[in-house]
Amino acid sequence: IDLSAQNHALRPEFEAALGRVLERGVFILGPEVAAFERDFAAFCSTPFAVAVNSGTAALQLALQALGIGPGDEVIVPPFTFIATASAVLAVGAQPVFADIEAQSFGLDPKAVEAALSPRTRAIVPVHLFGQMADMDALGALAESKGVALVEDAAQAHGAEHRKRRAGALGALGAFSFYPTKNLGALGEGGLVTTCDAKLAEKLRLLRDWGQPRKYIHEWPATNARMDAFQGALLGVKLRYLPRWTELRRAHAERYRALLPEIGLEPVFEARERRHVYHVYNLRVPERDSVHEALKKAEVGTGIVYPLPLHLQPALASLGHGKGDFPQAERAAGELLALPMYPELEARSIERVVEALGRVLRAGG
Repeated sequence: IDLSAQNHALRPEFEAALGRVLERGVFILGPEVAAFERDFAAFCSTPFAVAVNSGTAALQLALQALGIGPGDEVIVPPFTFIATASAVLAVGAQPVFADIEAQSFGLDPKAVEAALSPRTRAIVPVHLFGQMADMDALGALAESKGVALVEDAAQAHGAEHRKRRAGALGALGAFSFYPTKNLGALGEGGLVTTCDAKLAEKLRLLRDWGQPRKYIHEWPATNARMDAFQGALLGVKLRYLPRWTELRRAHAERYRALLPEIGLEPVFEARERRHVYHVYNLRVPERDSVHEALKKAEVGTGIVYPLPLHLQPALASLGHGKGDFPQAERAAGELLALPMYPELEARSIERVVEALGRVLRAGG
């Protein structure tokens, strides 16, 4: 990922936006954040969006808004960033893992059904790498069991399932604006989308010490407010997100055309799901040695989530071991992320694939 080109090109607009904040003197929430909330809600086709200070806070507050807490269970995938499970623990509930699908890396509905219990209060599908999970099957399952569906859309800004955007299909959708995301702040930021006015109002209280007015606190809460600078900057960048998404998708098509020539399967894109390619992750034989060889050739690749959550030391108390979630473990051992960002040049993609082909022919 190279963020410098994008940020340099937008610098005049950034400076104007920051100037507006300085002129107003409102540095926490305020008009710039409210405008960004309205624009992002419209982008997702949801009535409400509540901005917070990180993607992790977005997940945690989404669960809190649903009243999830001690004694409850929340089903999450084991192949994702740890924040998905940590948010569950932060509200006092128990994360319960269900394995992923082999091609899309989203929650496997059959595994979710097997993991359901009378204590299950929510299912959290992660739209991993920019592709939405099977929301038809997961939504039907959640509805039949009377549990909430909370979308972890941290990597899926603008992704679609049957022409409906991420953040609009669950009770709540949690987004991250970490700088490397498809829509990234110049710092930390997050947001929760919902179609439920009562949940939106509760989220606004939960992000601001649970206070409907100053020094009156209706809910035990914390400070998760977005600062005005980030709201202003994100408002600038949101206008460019559709164009950046099309560029990512064009880069993915170029990879799709070239990778079979070196014997590799391109990234899978499910029917009626619009992938936004936050990460271009594909299965590569002898992944670790290939990664090291490409590093020596000065071709930047990445390994994302090399140790699934059920094997993380921090989550050892959940009692899982190797072999419990085979698809998650397989993905952790095989996936290699190739360069992917809007400003990536066609020649760079060709160079990456050429280098990858040479390494594979040499045996890693």
